[in-house]
Amino acid sequence: MRTDAPPTPAAPAGPPAADDAPGLTESERLSRSLGNRHLQLIAIGGAIGTGLFLGSGKTIHLAGPSVLLVYATLGFMLFFVMRALGELLLSNLEYKSFRDFAQDLLGPWAGFFTGWTYWLCWIVTGMADISAVTGYVTWWFPGCPKWVPGVALILLLLGLNLVAVRMFGELEFWFALIKIVAIVALIGTGVLMLVAGFSHGGDRASVANLWNDGGLFPTGLTGFLAGFQIAIFAFVGVELVGTAAAETRDPERNLPRAVNTIPVRVALFYVGALAMIMVVTPWRRIVPEQSPFVGMFALAGLGAAASIINFVVLTSAASSANSGIFSTSRMMFGLALDGDAPRSFARLSNRKVPARGLLFSCICLAPGVWLLYAGKSVLAAFTLFTTISSILFMFVWTIILVSYLVYRRRRPDLHRASTFKMPAGIVMSWVVLVFFATMMLVLALKEDTRQAELMTPVWFALLGVAYWLRARRRRSQPDQVLASPGAAEPDQRPELVGAAPR
Repeated sequence: MRTDAPPTPAAPAGPPAADDAPGLTESERLSRSLGNRHLQLIAIGGAIGTGLFLGSGKTIHLAGPSVLLVYATLGFMLFFVMRALGELLLSNLEYKSFRDFAQDLLGPWAGFFTGWTYWLCWIVTGMADISAVTGYVTWWFPGCPKWVPGVALILLLLGLNLVAVRMFGELEFWFALIKIVAIVALIGTGVLMLVAGFSHGGDRASVANLWNDGGLFPTGLTGFLAGFQIAIFAFVGVELVGTAAAETRDPERNLPRAVNTIPVRVALFYVGALAMIMVVTPWRRIVPEQSPFVGMFALAGLGAAASIINFVVLTSAASSANSGIFSTSRMMFGLALDGDAPRSFARLSNRKVPARGLLFSCICLAPGVWLLYAGKSVLAAFTLFTTISSILFMFVWTIILVSYLVYRRRRPDLHRASTFKMPAGIVMSWVVLVFFATMMLVLALKEDTRQAELMTPVWFALLGVAYWLRARRRRSQPDQVLASPGAAEPDQRPELVGAAPR
C-alpha cells in the first residue's frame, strides 16, 4: 500500500463506500446495516462507561468536588480527539476505522500497532467489565461463585453478536437508553431531595456541600490529579462511533451529529449527575468501594429503586463488554485483510459477521475471570484493568491526533474541502497531546496505578518484535499475497486516495 499518494480532493459525490471497494468478494464486505438511531445511541453509550457508575465513588473519594473539573477537562480534551477522528474519517469514506488512516498517513507500522493495541484495549476493558458485573451480581447474591457471572456474560454476548451487526446496534441502543433514563432519574430524584431539604446522619442536602467541606480541592492538587485515572476509563469507548461508522448507512450525516453532541452529554451525564450526588451526600461520606448511584437511591428510601439502579449499572458494564466484542472482531477483520492477522479472521459468516474474530476475542476474555480470584478484591482487579486500559486508549487517541497533524501537512486540499473541520485543529492537537503526556505522569503518582503503567511497555515490546518478524517474512517472500483471500494481487489492488483498500 502506498503511503505517499498525492493529495487529491474527493469528488463531489464522495469516494465509494467501503462496502464497494474493489478487490473484495461479497463474503468479505461488512454490511452497512446500522441506522442513525443506532449510531447516536452508540455514541452516547460510549460516553457513559462503567467508570462512571462503578468507579466514580473512588474518583470522588480521591478528588472531592474537584472531580467535576476532572470530568469536564477530560470531556473537553476528548471532544477535540473526536473532531479530529471525524474529519479524517469523512475525508475519505474508504477509511473503515482510525486504523486505516493511521496506516495510510503514518505508515504500515502505525496500522499494525494501532490495530493490535486497540484490540488489547477492549480485551482489557472487557476484563474490567467482567469484574464489574461480578461485583454487581454478588451485591444481590453474595454466595455466587465469581466465575459464574463472567462466563455467563461472555457466552451471552458472543451468541447475540453472532446473529448480525444489527443485533449489536439494537443491544447498544437499549443499553444506552437504560443508562440515560437512570441518570435522568438520579438527577430528578436529587433535585426533589434538595428541594425537600433531605437530611441523613446530620448532613443536609445542599448545593453548599460542593464547597463547605474543605473547598473545591479538599484533597489538594495530588488528589485532583489522582482522580483522572478512573475518570479516563469512564470515557473509553467514546471513539467507538468511528468504528461503527463503517457499518452505518449515511456516515457523512450521522457521524458529525454524533460527535457534536459530546459536550452536552459530558455536561449532563457526568458533571450533572456527580454534582447532584455530592449535593445530596457530602463527598466524604461516599464509599469508594460502592457505586454512588446505588447509594443515593438507597438514601432516598427507595430500596427497590436501588436494586433497579444496580441492574442499570450492571447493564452498563454489559454494554461496555458488548462494545468491546464488536470492536475487537472488526479490528481483527481489518488486520487480517492487510495480512497483519491470520487470514481466517478476514472471512465473514453468511450473516456478514466476522465470527472467528468474535470467538477469538471472547476466548481472550477468559483470563479476566481467573484474575478475579488472583486479586485482593473486585475493586483491586477493576483498578488494575482500568489503568492498563486507560494507558492503551491514550495511545490510540494519540495516534489519531498525530495522524491528523500529518494529514494537515500532507493533504491541505482535503482539509480545505472538508465540511467537518476540527476547530483550531493544529493548536488543539498539540494541547491534547501535552495533556495525555501529563496524564502518564499522573498515573505514576499512586502505587496501584504505577504498577499497571509499568506493565504496558511489555505489550509494545512484544508488538515491536512481532512487527519486525512480519516485515522480515514479507521481505523474504515478496510475491506472497498476504491480503485476504479473494483480494487482488498487490500490484493490481486499486490505489485509493488516503485509504487502505477494503
